[in-house]
Amino acid sequence: MAEDRQVLQYPSQTPERVDKFLTFKFPTYTRSQIQRLISEGFVLVNGGKPRKSGQLLEAEDRVEIVFPPPEPLDLISEDIPLQIIFEDANVLVVNKPAGMVVHPAAGHSAGTLVHAVLAHVPDLEGIGGKKRPGIVHRLDKDTSGIILIAKNHPSHIWLQRQFKSREVEKIYLALVDGKPATREGRIIAPIYRDRGNRQMMAIAPEGRGKNAVTEFEVLQNFRHHALLRIHPITGRTHQIRVHLSSIHIPIVGDKIYGLKNPSLPISRHFLHAAEIAIRLPGEKDKTRLTTDLPPELKRVLDDLQPEE
Repeated sequence: MAEDRQVLQYPSQTPERVDKFLTFKFPTYTRSQIQRLISEGFVLVNGGKPRKSGQLLEAEDRVEIVFPPPEPLDLISEDIPLQIIFEDANVLVVNKPAGMVVHPAAGHSAGTLVHAVLAHVPDLEGIGGKKRPGIVHRLDKDTSGIILIAKNHPSHIWLQRQFKSREVEKIYLALVDGKPATREGRIIAPIYRDRGNRQMMAIAPEGRGKNAVTEFEVLQNFRHHALLRIHPITGRTHQIRVHLSSIHIPIVGDKIYGLKNPSLPISRHFLHAAEIAIRLPGEKDKTRLTTDLPPELKRVLDDLQPEE
């Protein structure tokens, strides 16, 4: 794959850092990734290398950036069955089962969704990182449901821009212990990484953390539980799980943020990414994709007694 060279002209009369400007223009890249490209000589301002990442741009400055081709993948594809919801030349949409990790990480060097996708799309470009080719967004290991994979660089940019600008509508289904005080609600509480356990997230003190907003609606009440339709406005790590736990209705089976001993016979937490509405590459209107609850979660609901 050839390198990607882009030439831009800074349009504003107000000076701005070159790394901030490029991060805004190329939202699939983080500020640190842009800064690394600057330090490695892949960025030129008016034909010369910037003195630093924070160099200020002036009106009509010419900015040239080269995105080198992705590093060759050292991942080995695995013939793991995929439940495909939708596929075209640009996007693959699958229903991820609970128990499958999305991409390789410490302790998960095989059997991930990435390994399975590489067997289905052998020429998948290394967009999104060497260990996360094509991955646009993620789901927790024990969360099932819809996840999108971009098959090429333009599609990756197209989809991630919508996630970053919060244009994507995501709907989850969750069974919780207890019942919310109202039929509908909105949880607004910032989230940050737990200082006592770096593997967990927590509600942040005032003035700390990242803004997080979750809306919910009760679909059905049971004697000791409630089935919720959840619409996360933001997309923070573990957001739904942390927010529901914070109002004392943790997700059934969530041993990290809920009861250590599940209230129902379940081997995972009851959280499923059921719907997503997004503009597919090149489309003006959103496409809504859906998937049913997996059988193990349906069985849990079938065994519950509805509230009288």
